[in-house]
Amino acid sequence: MDQFDVVVIGSGPGGYVCAIRCAQLGMKTALVEKYDTLGGTCLNVGCIPSKSLLDSSHHYYDALKHFDSHGITIDGELKVDLKKMISRKDSVVEQTTKGIDFLMSKNNISVYKGLGSFTDSSKINICNDGNDQQISYKSAVIATGSKPTSLPFAKIDRNRVITSTEALKLKEIPKKLIVIGGGVIGLELGQVYNRLGSEVSVIEYSDTITPFMDSSVSKELIRIFKKQKIKFYLSHKVFDVSSSGDSVSVQAEDSKGNKVSFNGDYCLVSVGRKPYTEGLNLEAIGVNTNDKGQVEVNDKLQTSQVNVYAIGDVIKGPMLAHKAEEEGVLVAEIIANQKPHINYNLIPNVIYTWPEVASVGKTEEQLSQMGISFKKGQFPMRALGRARASMDIDGFVKILADSKTDEILGVHIIGARAADLIAEAVVAMEYRATAEDISRMSHSHPTYAEAIKEAALAATENRALHM
Repeated sequence: MDQFDVVVIGSGPGGYVCAIRCAQLGMKTALVEKYDTLGGTCLNVGCIPSKSLLDSSHHYYDALKHFDSHGITIDGELKVDLKKMISRKDSVVEQTTKGIDFLMSKNNISVYKGLGSFTDSSKINICNDGNDQQISYKSAVIATGSKPTSLPFAKIDRNRVITSTEALKLKEIPKKLIVIGGGVIGLELGQVYNRLGSEVSVIEYSDTITPFMDSSVSKELIRIFKKQKIKFYLSHKVFDVSSSGDSVSVQAEDSKGNKVSFNGDYCLVSVGRKPYTEGLNLEAIGVNTNDKGQVEVNDKLQTSQVNVYAIGDVIKGPMLAHKAEEEGVLVAEIIANQKPHINYNLIPNVIYTWPEVASVGKTEEQLSQMGISFKKGQFPMRALGRARASMDIDGFVKILADSKTDEILGVHIIGARAADLIAEAVVAMEYRATAEDISRMSHSHPTYAEAIKEAALAATENRALHM
């Protein structure tokens, strides 16, 4: 029987990063993955492929809508080759997953393909096509991620009623795409197909999209999406989804109790994700899960079995790849008797639509509920020379700071390159910077980042220079 210091089950961003850090710290490490390729949901059917399609569709949309304004003329008809677009996405995924293979080899990590399940507190069984193999561990890490949540009345047939996995490999552009759920996945994939010519309708149970974001950001995003001809039906409760042949029917009830029918050729069900623990045989080691199916852990991410840890989507907290990575490093260093920490308040949230949305820290609503007195500074992207030059004028930067100490408590950005800009806010808040600190830092001109300085100036003394 092969023996290891650490065995990690699951090769997504949390799992493979944890394995790498364990190996760096001198531990003999194994990684168990039930699928043929490493990388988990993120690399195979999540973050990476969706961003590939977002970028491809963005290029097409720009060519269709904006090239003429830039003095670029295209002779002949502009067409979408969806098959080639999907093929490029697959190529990006393949390159990325092969990169993980390389990293495992480089760090001398043993990779086992098959379904990993606990035999007891020191052994894991790996089943691959009916062939069983056991390996032993001193410590184990559960990093099995999550899977799409379904609705009891919406049978996912993977043909017309689909999840994000099928939406990444459609063979045709939907004429009418119905999206159930106004969260990150629904908005990103909805925008992909909207750009390619689909009539997209988003049905959301809440009275706003992206309810976890600052309300001003959600309002701005829905305003922008409506300009792009995406239709929104908020405060609508879906109660039936059915498909017949090449069509899909969705029945919902609005806030006044009126029945509303939607018809299309595809329905994307994107109502969230749930922890994936099937097949782990957690009961064999007495590991508990809560009523949401999440593995219960303490502040060191230990389960009730002290030498077994859990990270990422399978435990509480936002389901973010970078959160899982941080937790993977944290667990590796804890096993190595180091004293790492994670400030969960400073893990940013990002939506990769265009414009992008990014936030870190507290929202206005959260600060008000907490009774914290704050001030805010907001600066519109359209006031930037760089934004006008690129025709990316939608959005703003908003900084929330403590009204007494001026310490930055939250930063919310909607605009071009928000996903990259938010890193400045994370660094500032990690070092407990004030709005004045940022306002006194030189920012290159012309850049989108100037909006952060201007918002800081607005928050400090209401003295933004270019507004």
